[in-house]
Amino acid sequence: MRIQIFTDAWTPQINGVVRTLKTTTQVLERQGHTLDVVAPDRFLTYSCPTYPEIQLPFNPAWRMSRIIEEFSPQAIHIATEGPIGWAARRYCQSHQIPFSTSFHTRFPEYIKSRIGFPRRWMYQLLRRFHRPAENTMVPTPTVLQNLKNRGFEHLALWTRGVDTNLFHPHKKKSDLILQKNRPVLLYVGRVAVEKNLQAFFDLKTDGMKWVVGDGPQLDMFKKKYPEVLFVGAKSGDELAAYYASADVFVFPSKTDTFGLVMLEALASGVPVVAYPVEGPIDVIRSSRAGVLHEDLQVEVNHALKLQRSDCRKYAEGFSWDSAVAQFFKNLAPI
Repeated sequence: MRIQIFTDAWTPQINGVVRTLKTTTQVLERQGHTLDVVAPDRFLTYSCPTYPEIQLPFNPAWRMSRIIEEFSPQAIHIATEGPIGWAARRYCQSHQIPFSTSFHTRFPEYIKSRIGFPRRWMYQLLRRFHRPAENTMVPTPTVLQNLKNRGFEHLALWTRGVDTNLFHPHKKKSDLILQKNRPVLLYVGRVAVEKNLQAFFDLKTDGMKWVVGDGPQLDMFKKKYPEVLFVGAKSGDELAAYYASADVFVFPSKTDTFGLVMLEALASGVPVVAYPVEGPIDVIRSSRAGVLHEDLQVEVNHALKLQRSDCRKYAEGFSWDSAVAQFFKNLAPI
């Protein structure tokens, strides 16, 4: 099948949405499908206000007809609700072409945390965006139910997987595991206000805290917490080494819809601590691989007693092949 995916999130961004889309396209291509990803790198762009690492396209609508008609897709998936997503949606509606969408990010909560914009107005806009789709794919049953309660329709599950070959307990790095100050608490992700990182920094420990990632608040936190090791964004084996060399993975966010980094930590044999909220509830469930509690300090103490082998075994149950099969089933053939 010829599948065209429209997304405002793509490389060089490093986040769960990009990793999910890239892995999905790789698996589909390996299965013999032809993919075309329409992302900001196809357009003239400008930096997103307050988030300069995110590039937004200037008026993508004027090229949309040529892009779609030249590829002649058999299925169109609109992955994000940004300028590219709206332009692709407009073209599909005007030409009566069926399409699917996906819900990756709780923008209403993010925008409220940044500028105080009312969540209900943003949810109204998102409902309007997704309403014409044949299916709107969501990552967990909890997200599906929450969106259903908010009036979203045609919802379908599209879960996530993890590369258990890349993220593995054997990827420990000698110069990292020989750190004398233990335990090591690890955070991987964007360094931004919506990630609730203050809860991570407020944790008391006799060991160290590592932060892997970039973001608009990186410089501020570096100055405020000189005792924390900030290493910037990492990928591949280097990222895998930081995971495997840590003792506990802390996921302080209360606004993520999934949290792919939790699976990567578990595959590396590292127990997860998180709040009992949307995302962690569905990822950790009632396993022995992590702890969910309103008090992160309590969680860290409990997580240090968990078996790394149990974390690894649990992560092995999350297959990208199964996740991509869900995605393919939810597409809307033209």
